[in-house]
Amino acid sequence: MEIHNAEFIISNSEVSKCPKEPLPEYAFIGRSNVGKSSLINMLTNHKNLAKTSGKPGKTQLINHFKINQNWFLVDLPGYGYARVSKKTKEVFQKFITDYFEKREQLVCGFVLIDIRLEAQKIDLEFITYLGEIQVPFCIIFTKADKISKTKIDSHIAAYRKALLANNWEEMPQHFVTSSTEGTGRKELLEFIDSVNQEMFKDNGF
Repeated sequence: MEIHNAEFIISNSEVSKCPKEPLPEYAFIGRSNVGKSSLINMLTNHKNLAKTSGKPGKTQLINHFKINQNWFLVDLPGYGYARVSKKTKEVFQKFITDYFEKREQLVCGFVLIDIRLEAQKIDLEFITYLGEIQVPFCIIFTKADKISKTKIDSHIAAYRKALLANNWEEMPQHFVTSSTEGTGRKELLEFIDSVNQEMFKDNGF
């Protein structure tokens, strides 16, 4: 898939105010500073489509971007962000869960995980949550340029082991990416394109 057009549509904190168009949506979420904005910019070939920041919790709303006029990329707030009040964090969590549980246009979630780190409890808990509510999702390992291929393989193996120990039958589909080097861009876009083709073929959208 080639991305010819990517435009910001709307930001809000209520699922009911998300775009009404019956287009497939792909939601990106992960811990703060996982490299989500950089990944979105890399995927869309736009330097500033998503705002990047070194400050945790920069994304605080549901952000919709229309891609090629036929699908939405959704940028969601990070979970586990540090510098917000408990009350604010509860609001974030509510509209994150509302989005995943109520948004009919959602066809796949992408859970971003920093490949440099060992399996984090909060990531495993969010993956379990998506499994429990039966939302289709994939894992995107970010920042692959920061560590060796050997460490990448060992960290993915550790996640596989942790998930299998937590009653998963197999490791969810996953992608290894680097926003700096463009690693994984082709594979991710091909995956989205294949899902879109199935959706439109089945007249689901």
